[in-house]
Amino acid sequence: MLKPCVRLILISQLLLLSTQYNRKLDNYTLTILPDLPPEHLKRFLNTFPKIRTECEQIQECQNILKTFNNISQVQGNEISSAAKEGQESGVCWGHEINCTRELRFQTPSCSGDHTGWVQSKEAQINTLYYQADFGYIQQQINELLLMCEPKFLTDSSLECNKYLKFCRGRNLLFDFRNLAGRAERIRYHMDVLNEGGIKGYCRFNRSLLTEELSHMGALQSWSPELRNFVEADESIIENETICDMVITTPTFLMKIDASYNMYHHFCDFFNLFATLFVNQTHPSAFDLNTQVIIWETYPYDSPFAVTFKAFSKNPVWTLNQVKGQRICFRNVVLPLLPRMIFGLYYNTPLIHGCEKSGLFRAFSEFILHRLRIPFHPPRRKIRITFLARRTKYRRVLNEDELIAQLASDEEYIVKRISFERGLNFLEQLTITRNTDILIGVHGAGLTHLLFLPDWAGVFELYNCDDPNCYRDLARLRGVHYITWEKRHLVYPQDEGHHPEGGAHAKFTNYSFDGKEFARLVSKLANYVRNHKKYNEYIKNASPPREPKDKEEL
Repeated sequence: MLKPCVRLILISQLLLLSTQYNRKLDNYTLTILPDLPPEHLKRFLNTFPKIRTECEQIQECQNILKTFNNISQVQGNEISSAAKEGQESGVCWGHEINCTRELRFQTPSCSGDHTGWVQSKEAQINTLYYQADFGYIQQQINELLLMCEPKFLTDSSLECNKYLKFCRGRNLLFDFRNLAGRAERIRYHMDVLNEGGIKGYCRFNRSLLTEELSHMGALQSWSPELRNFVEADESIIENETICDMVITTPTFLMKIDASYNMYHHFCDFFNLFATLFVNQTHPSAFDLNTQVIIWETYPYDSPFAVTFKAFSKNPVWTLNQVKGQRICFRNVVLPLLPRMIFGLYYNTPLIHGCEKSGLFRAFSEFILHRLRIPFHPPRRKIRITFLARRTKYRRVLNEDELIAQLASDEEYIVKRISFERGLNFLEQLTITRNTDILIGVHGAGLTHLLFLPDWAGVFELYNCDDPNCYRDLARLRGVHYITWEKRHLVYPQDEGHHPEGGAHAKFTNYSFDGKEFARLVSKLANYVRNHKKYNEYIKNASPPREPKDKEEL
């Protein structure tokens, strides 16, 4: 255990150390260490022992690992009991063969009753693990089948899992020439490719692929595209004249759900992150020298576009960059999709009484690390962020009253933030990462709960008759969730008017009883104060400062 003074010094210099790590790593990025958080890096090295051996022979590489071990302790990252006992050489993610529960990244917590759902508590935990954790990754890997078999190393290959939710290929040709003559913009289309639109010089098992075509949906699988696969007559790699463009950079072809709604777009990013593990057969699995091509001809534009920098250092393309051409990919991945049946994030069937997916926590840590979002330790005063909507519907009509009530409590530091105006996404993430309680009415801004610290709580002020969306997301991330409890103390402006007709709770504004609001916030604040990780910071906290930010009330 680090001494308190050392912990505080390391906390204050966390961002600086992270920058130094990057400078030191410049000579090794491609050959030794990927840019990963400490607990992720340990597991990467155990996945690729040759890299670990090489690192052990380079003093500077070892120094980097020691520095990051210290940072890991300061940030309070969860470390398994086996790792604490010095067995870090055995820690794993959880999808690997022979990865035991004690060594895996995290095991779900199931405090709720399992009766009526499964036969035992053990089965309850395992159910969530395979629904929404690294057990899900394990299942995708176990399902992989060779659809097109190469005879020689220079041949093509195609490998997919059940229902074609994930595929990867080598030396494949995609024919986009038909797109040049299409006037309409393409999004969610299932006819992007014609028959023969994908070719590979390999022994193609059409019947095997045909058996997996049943999930024929634009965002459910790659069936609409791969039904057009045919066996090529000649080697693609040896006859590059058949290619108008050869892309040698490893490429992800992405069919995205949405670009302007944070909840839906982060379903895209989360499944891309999960794909990295399904595809983790080579040390370059976490490299940034990749190419992302979005499967539509609309120009890509999003307030969350910077998130792609966590996956690629190259500009994002759309089909506009390849239409009218035959593109040959040396390595191409068709990632897990945002609306898969029983998929991850959007359509995840969650067993009752369980929470804390290690895969979701790993995603949060990965994004915050790769985007260099600064971390500030919690204070004795609870840091509250109130999401103020500036939209037509779901505004809080007595917002000023509620904020003033929180601000009158000396135990709180309150920020009122409108993410719709004036803050870029990195600034938003900086606020979220350093928030103890996030409050907001049902809406996509609550997706920020993915990036709250482990001890934090989220208060969905009113769920607008959609009770599962953010409650389930909070369960998956492992942060505490509450919502309004007394229906008679919330006051809708009117019955709500859905654009297509009829009353709807999402299409009106609300006022809330001040005393009940204060009670619920206090309830959540007590949860935060009693959290083990929160208290580990507070016992070594520096004296509080007076608020300087104009939004701190």
